[in-house]
Amino acid sequence: MNPEQTPEQDYNRPVAYDANGQPLYAHPPTPAPEQVVAPTPMPMQAVHMVRPVELDESVISPEMQAKHDEAHRRYPGLNLGSGEYVITEVKRHPIGLFLPAALSIILIGLAIAALFNYDVIVSIFGLTGTATNVSNVILPILLFVLLVCMGMYIAYTVYANNRLYLTNESIIQDIQSSIFNHRQQTISLGSVEDASYTQDGLVQEMMGYGSICLTTIGNEDTYTFPFVANPKDNIGLFNNAVESFKNGRRVDGK
Repeated sequence: MNPEQTPEQDYNRPVAYDANGQPLYAHPPTPAPEQVVAPTPMPMQAVHMVRPVELDESVISPEMQAKHDEAHRRYPGLNLGSGEYVITEVKRHPIGLFLPAALSIILIGLAIAALFNYDVIVSIFGLTGTATNVSNVILPILLFVLLVCMGMYIAYTVYANNRLYLTNESIIQDIQSSIFNHRQQTISLGSVEDASYTQDGLVQEMMGYGSICLTTIGNEDTYTFPFVANPKDNIGLFNNAVESFKNGRRVDGK
């Protein structure tokens, strides 16, 4: 045997004895735990999806296409998608024109009364010279009446052109803030979280008008449409349309 070699130890033989004479055995050395090598991460690879040249389009029934064509003819200013049609059009209540109409009538009445009673005005204010001749004020009074009528027409046009449309896919609000300022905002039926109406006060209850409020999902903005005629009936159509759209049913406004 090579003297540099260490004889293999027999672990079944006692190597010593304790105080009570019990044999003591040596334990084999415990092998060191194997180190776990983490796998080398694979480099990221981009995956490209193959997109077809022609996308599959939803089949539009002849009935839906006819409704879409009719809506496009009646409402040429609306941006309707393929197969989209208008279910109902929500208009404003005439009560909103009461104040501008009353003011216009009062101004026109005062102008006409001043024209027919110009001699009284001359005596009250002590007018002299050419100012006493009624023919000199006829043209200015007529121009004033014309301006008031134009202002009333503009107020009516701006007020009446604010409308709300419910389609089978979205809610479209037509906003006319002035004679030269017009815009549209569209809310998908799937994005509507809450649709409600409010009627504040006895006058709104008696006259049958109120406000419609729409809140979108994940957005704190609330879209309000005031002076709506029959808000309770209209909001019922809106809620039914939203529920049908989210549940995958046909939206027909019933």
